[in-house]
Amino acid sequence: MSHAHTAGPASAKSSQANSAGRAGDIALIAVFAALLAAFAIMPPIPVGPAGVPITLQTFAIALCGLVLGPWRGGAAVLLYVVLGLLGLPIFSGMSGGIGVLAGPSAGYITSFTLYALAVGFVARWAIRRFRGTKLWIALFIGALGSSLLLNHPLGILGMSINADLPLGVAAVADLAYWPGDIIKNVLAVSVALLIHRDFPDVLRRRGVPTVAPTARSAGAGAEGAAAQ
Repeated sequence: MSHAHTAGPASAKSSQANSAGRAGDIALIAVFAALLAAFAIMPPIPVGPAGVPITLQTFAIALCGLVLGPWRGGAAVLLYVVLGLLGLPIFSGMSGGIGVLAGPSAGYITSFTLYALAVGFVARWAIRRFRGTKLWIALFIGALGSSLLLNHPLGILGMSINADLPLGVAAVADLAYWPGDIIKNVLAVSVALLIHRDFPDVLRRRGVPTVAPTARSAGAGAEGAAAQ
């Protein structure tokens, strides 16, 4: 009888904690999706023969994965993409609707969720294993590599199909976005590490150990918590 009395309150507290955790996850997903939309409002800079613009969207996408991990980060980006395709004017240049998939930016847009997932997996792996400068380098290489392996190839394919460009011409046009990507990933990693330092629980998931922050590291931020 006494066992039943003690188990009941414990079970109720566990259920409340799980509900609070899910609510927190949903709130973070919504906040980062809104952050993506806010960055897309900033004036785009069209470049290249297809006119695909340089934007800050990829900075925010990388930040989603680096801060929230793969599943919540991917969910935030997927929510943003779905809302944009449904017609909300939250893509670059205040555009929206399914018609964007017929434009030259279609490949980049379809890569966004995959990009966030890949960066999130890199973050989850790296934050558990590295500290200080090594952590910064691992996150930067992982984030930039994810962009070069997913965002750019799909973007090139989209430009080639929708702008009627040979793949070689589209690939050369895509090179214009590389310097900006490097800068945006540098900033995303630096901002993500600052967030982990000040809010170490943001990546904590139930049952996953968290790495406690140590002394601040110049240029690399502090230690993070284990990704989701």
